[in-house]
Amino acid sequence: MTLLSFRTAGTRTPDARPLVLLHGWSCHGGFFRPQMEALGRMTRVIAPDLPGHGDSAQSDDLTIEAAADALHDLFVGEDLRDVVLVGWSMGALVAWSMIERHGTGRLAHLVVEDMSPKVLNDADWPHGTRSGLDAARSRDFARAVSSQWPRLVGATARRSFAADAPEELVAFAEAEMRKARGPALAAMWSSLTAQDFRSLIPRIDVPVTLTPGGASQLYAGGAAEWQLDRLRHGRIRPFATAGHAPHLEASGAFNALLADLCKAE
Repeated sequence: MTLLSFRTAGTRTPDARPLVLLHGWSCHGGFFRPQMEALGRMTRVIAPDLPGHGDSAQSDDLTIEAAADALHDLFVGEDLRDVVLVGWSMGALVAWSMIERHGTGRLAHLVVEDMSPKVLNDADWPHGTRSGLDAARSRDFARAVSSQWPRLVGATARRSFAADAPEELVAFAEAEMRKARGPALAAMWSSLTAQDFRSLIPRIDVPVTLTPGGASQLYAGGAAEWQLDRLRHGRIRPFATAGHAPHLEASGAFNALLADLCKAE
């Protein structure tokens, strides 16, 4: 059984839904500090460290599926219901996996932040990474991450934001990413790139808000449009000038969106 370390802020109130924030690959829950500070004033906010990352780095099972099961256990253990769940990048894969394995009974709304349901590109899928990453190149990258992560951190941090993102934001990300362990990241990379949630998208029965970054260096808008065309209850709220991390690059507008979603009906 995988247990997740997590940060928390605020207290659940009758007029606001709880908010759970899932970070991206090579990051940790602390990347949601702007959301915890702002939304913690109105509701309970939880930001877990997913397996292989942050204070959950020593997890035994470094897979998206283990992260999904651990997330569900966290929901049960903390008695979280009517949750607004935000999945940023890899965090969206964990959210989708939890829905696939445990259903949507504890969810009120899902926010997918700049992510595709299938990361790798192939002849039948052009909506993976902008770089056209395929299975062979992904395996090479995983091997490099395992043995040479410190050499890759700088480029990884820079691609996480728009090309003109503030240097202090890039520096923050690089410093925090540098604390991660290469072998753990490589294992999670191999798992996340093996995922394919395209068949799940039409079956999601809770409202979904897609928040692509218009200046994302990792994913093009086609991934969000593809999802929108298949979701039962979907909408797009793009962040035109943000890169892969709208919650950090346009935190005020992103927080306002989440505040509206957290208001209990």
